[in-house]
Amino acid sequence: MADFDNRIVRGATTVADTMDAGLRAHMLRVYNYMLAGLGLTGAVAWATANTAFGQLFYNHVLTPNGSTVLQPNMLGWVAFLAPLGITLLLSFRYMKMSFGAVQGAYWGIVALMGVQLALIVSIYTGASVATTFFVAAAMFGGMSLFGYTTGRDLTAMGSFLIMGVWGLLIAMLVTAFFPSTNSPAVSFAINALGVVIFTGLTAYDTQKIKQLYYYNNGGDTATIGKAAVMGAFTLYLDFYNMFLFLLRLMGSRR
Repeated sequence: MADFDNRIVRGATTVADTMDAGLRAHMLRVYNYMLAGLGLTGAVAWATANTAFGQLFYNHVLTPNGSTVLQPNMLGWVAFLAPLGITLLLSFRYMKMSFGAVQGAYWGIVALMGVQLALIVSIYTGASVATTFFVAAAMFGGMSLFGYTTGRDLTAMGSFLIMGVWGLLIAMLVTAFFPSTNSPAVSFAINALGVVIFTGLTAYDTQKIKQLYYYNNGGDTATIGKAAVMGAFTLYLDFYNMFLFLLRLMGSRR
């Protein structure tokens, strides 16, 4: 009887070890997709800002003070709007899409985000962009580690932060369409809230990716693969937005 009980315990331990190893491999895959996406975004942003490739999307306009600024042309506006459309498609259809199609959509979005990023970072000095990137990376790494290791359920916090994203979006639209409502104090508050919201979402989304892994663990390879890509995309957006809001707070303009 004792030997039978020991076999049950050893069997349970083996299953738990297998699940833990599978989760670690899954999270590594998620982070690899995310880092590759950030690398592609950065490469496209650099090429757009520094090579003739950028002329496909931007016109170089000379300002009265003699500096040159980037102004989106028709194709540039397409590059700005297309990621939103592809993101909506992924959000509602990814379960019915093939693994290859989900991957293709992800790489397409992060490449187009690089076209957008070229315009944004052209406003700031290279040193401040680099400094902000490393600060954002440290904050992201710490919060993602917290989300992965904590035993606390972050669902309530995540729901609150998601509502905060909608509030942030409304505030940004109001200040964009009604410039009189904008001021340095309002701009600072929006950017500071953006950093707080997406820092918190990093922890929440990391925990959610873990939970979805256990939920999809009985699925086929394609299902688990799509979950990894979608998890990477979620964390990519958390980092990207955190970086942009930090850049508006910390960045030194040219």
